[in-house]
Amino acid sequence: MTGIDRSRLPDTGVTIFTRMSALAQQTGAINLSQGFPDFSVDPLLIDRVLVHMREGRNQYAPMQGVPLLRERIAEKVERLYGRRYDPNTEITVTSGATEAVFCAITACLQPADQAIVIEPAYDAYIPAITLSHAVAVPSPMRFPGYRIDWDHVRDSICEKTRLIILNSPHNPTGTILDRSDIDALRQIVADTRILIVSDEVYEHIVLDGRMHESMCRYPDLAERSFVISSFGKTYHATGWKIGYCLAPEALSAEFQKIHQFVTFSSNTPVQYALADMLEKPSAYLELGNFYQRKRDFFRSRIADSRFIPLPCEGTYFQMLDYSRISDEPDTDFAVRMTREFGVAAIPPSVFHSDRQDHRVLRFCFAKNEHTLEEAAARLCRI
Repeated sequence: MTGIDRSRLPDTGVTIFTRMSALAQQTGAINLSQGFPDFSVDPLLIDRVLVHMREGRNQYAPMQGVPLLRERIAEKVERLYGRRYDPNTEITVTSGATEAVFCAITACLQPADQAIVIEPAYDAYIPAITLSHAVAVPSPMRFPGYRIDWDHVRDSICEKTRLIILNSPHNPTGTILDRSDIDALRQIVADTRILIVSDEVYEHIVLDGRMHESMCRYPDLAERSFVISSFGKTYHATGWKIGYCLAPEALSAEFQKIHQFVTFSSNTPVQYALADMLEKPSAYLELGNFYQRKRDFFRSRIADSRFIPLPCEGTYFQMLDYSRISDEPDTDFAVRMTREFGVAAIPPSVFHSDRQDHRVLRFCFAKNEHTLEEAAARLCRI
C-alpha cells in the first residue's frame, strides 16, 4: 500500500469540533460544543436563494465574488466603520471565513517568517502558518479576564515577525478588543512591516451596548490588515460557507492569487441572495440584542449550578468555570460530562499550544430556548 512518506501537519488530527459533535451524536447529548444555531434561517433569505436559482444564476461567479454583493459589502462597511473599500479591487468573497483566513495567512508568510498568535486561538490559524513553512509564536491571554498581554506581544516581536493574527469578538473566550487594545496595537506595529489578519466573523454579535473595534475604523491599521468576516454567523447559515476579506488593493491582489487556486469562486445564487439581504441593515444591527437575550436566558437557567460564568462580551459562546465541580483536565471533564450528563461542550485547552488548562469549558448558546432550558437543567444536576 502506498502512503504519504511525511505529513505536512504531523501533529494535527481530527478537530475538537468534529470529535465533540460526534460524541454528542453517539450519546444523544445536547450539542453545545460546535458553534452552529439550531433554529431556522430567515425564510426571506431562503426565498431569495430560490428566486436567483430559478432566474438562472447558477454558474460560476467571478473569482472575486458577485459584483453586486461586493458593492453591498462596501456600503455596509463604510456605513459602520467609515472606511470605503473599492468593491472592484479590495473585496474578495470566499467559501467561508476559514478559507479567507488560510488565503490571508499564506499570502503574508514566507518560510521562516514569524506570526504572533493570540491564545487561546481558533484552530485554523496555526496549521496555515505551518503549511507556509513559517513559525507560529504564541502569546497567551491573561486569565481569568482573557485580555491580551500587549507587553508579551511586544516582547515577542523580532526582525522575522511578519504577521499578528487577531480575533475579536474572540472565539472561544467571548471577549472583545477595546480602545486600549487598539492603542497598544497601533504603537506596536507603527514603523514596522508587520501585517494583521483580523478575524471579525462575530462583528455583529457584540453585547451589552459595546462597540466592535474593527481594524477598518483606523486608517493606519486598515492599510496593513486583512479583515475577515462571515455571512454564516450573521444570517444563521453556517453551512452555506460564505465569507469575505477586506484589504487594500496590493494586499487583496496577493490574497486573490491564493484564493483563485483554493476555491476560485463561491456559491452564486447564495451570493445574490445575501446581496438582497444587505439591503435590510436591521438584520445585522439587531443581532447583538438577539444573542444577548439568549446569553442572559442561558445564564439565568444555570444560576443554581456549580458552574461559574465568565464575562461574555461578544460571540455566541459562554465560558463556564467548573473548578467547583472537578479538578479533571478540561478534555476529560468535557467527555465525561457528555457521556454522563448529556451536554457536550468544547475544552479550550486544545486552543493553546502548551495545552494550558484553566478548568473552563466553552458552551454555544446559539440555540432555541427549549434546547438551552434542557441543557441548563442537566448542568444544574452535575
